[in-house]
Amino acid sequence: MSTYIEHIVRLTDHRDRDLLELTLSKAMLDLLPVTRIVIARVVREETERRWLEVARLDSKGGGRVIDPLRVDFQSLVKLDDEPERMRCLQARARVDIDWAGEAGPRISLLPLFSQLRIDDEGVLELHSDAPLNDEQLQMVDNLQRIYRNMYSLLEYSDRDAMTGLLNRKSLDDAFYSAVLEDIEVGLAHTSQEAMTEQERRHRVPANYWLGSANVDNFELIIEQHGRELADEVLSRVARLLSGTFRTYDRLYRFNEDHFGVLLHCPDEALVLGAFERFRSSVERYNFGRAGRVTVSCGFTTVLADDSPASSLDKTEMAVDFAQRSGGNKACSYDGLAARGFFGKPSKPPEVSLA
Repeated sequence: MSTYIEHIVRLTDHRDRDLLELTLSKAMLDLLPVTRIVIARVVREETERRWLEVARLDSKGGGRVIDPLRVDFQSLVKLDDEPERMRCLQARARVDIDWAGEAGPRISLLPLFSQLRIDDEGVLELHSDAPLNDEQLQMVDNLQRIYRNMYSLLEYSDRDAMTGLLNRKSLDDAFYSAVLEDIEVGLAHTSQEAMTEQERRHRVPANYWLGSANVDNFELIIEQHGRELADEVLSRVARLLSGTFRTYDRLYRFNEDHFGVLLHCPDEALVLGAFERFRSSVERYNFGRAGRVTVSCGFTTVLADDSPASSLDKTEMAVDFAQRSGGNKACSYDGLAARGFFGKPSKPPEVSLA
């Protein structure tokens, strides 16, 4: 059994927010008399919200950590179907379920975060054969405080100050970690730093997409209306981006008027539909004195040999094509490349009839 100090070191040693839930779960499972740990986060798709169990670990072994980008949203449990979790969120306090009496087995639910943040709602579930004593509950509280502090620190370093979206610096780690298959607990201690770039590239599965979006004629907006109003336009575009895509998609502001999205989706038509909805939302939005604002979008599938930089270059080529074609468009790099807009289209492999 690892010591309390060793688990604190592991919690504070991370540079990846997505691994914090796993580390917190393992610490509590190791240090407390609990049989199961579940961390459930609230995720949104359009206006609907559901429960996503990002981590589930058992004391006898087994369990899993889920990559939020790879979930089938419609298969997730609806919020109202877990009334005790909802009660915990709404009360911002511990809720105990003791179905066999006060001294028997129970589930203790605690809010994952101490403050109500719409994008960070979650519940920690502790399954135990008996009630935890005051000392054990204090340890739970201490570990949660460390988790929250590390989460906030990493989030601050990963976020663009003006829009709250992820920044360019955070793309590289997210690009590699987000596109891995569901992480099995037995592989959870594999160091991402220890993997070579080539190894990480060849673990990229299909159906991941990276997209870019740029505000059309943004320099003209600055020239005509000034920096302050231009920044307000960017903030509103960021809100429209957040309102269009799912809470578990990775949304970025790379620089100035350049926004990005990393998402998992089964086919190109659905990806195009998402960017079209975003483009249309911006076109219809009332930007006040700035007048009519539009965006041009470009996206590409993530291939096994891609890096964040090479994928981003493809999306920017598609955005550039859209803007040179009049702007206010969403274009697929792969579709444009297949039609020869970026050089000769690749030939299909020859089939031998011998």
